[in-house]
Amino acid sequence: MMAQRTVVIVVDDDPGLLKSVARQLAHHGIDSRTFASAEALLESDSVQTATCLLLDIHLQGISGIELQRRLAASGSKLPVIFMTANDEEATRNEAMDAGCIAYLRKPFAQHVLLNAISKAAA
Repeated sequence: MMAQRTVVIVVDDDPGLLKSVARQLAHHGIDSRTFASAEALLESDSVQTATCLLLDIHLQGISGIELQRRLAASGSKLPVIFMTANDEEATRNEAMDAGCIAYLRKPFAQHVLLNAISKAAA
């Protein structure tokens, strides 16, 4: 039986960040699916094949936190890693309350991201 590959869904409205994170993950043998919006992710069936979600909190349209709430309400148990460039205590508390396994401040070091993904995949 083959080991299941790690697949990280990345949702961010910054195309440069999506490309950079996807490249970093590929370098470490981790598959990724990137989406520029929460709406684009919801229109796909990628959630079923994912190991975890890496969500930007401040997205255009549906926020990362709202996306996490919708997925949880629909029964999803996927681990969520939130990321943000606008780190404020209220936002951090809201992210923790929504249920995340990690909270990353942009820009984040590669090892910080990999540690969060390892925690999610465990």
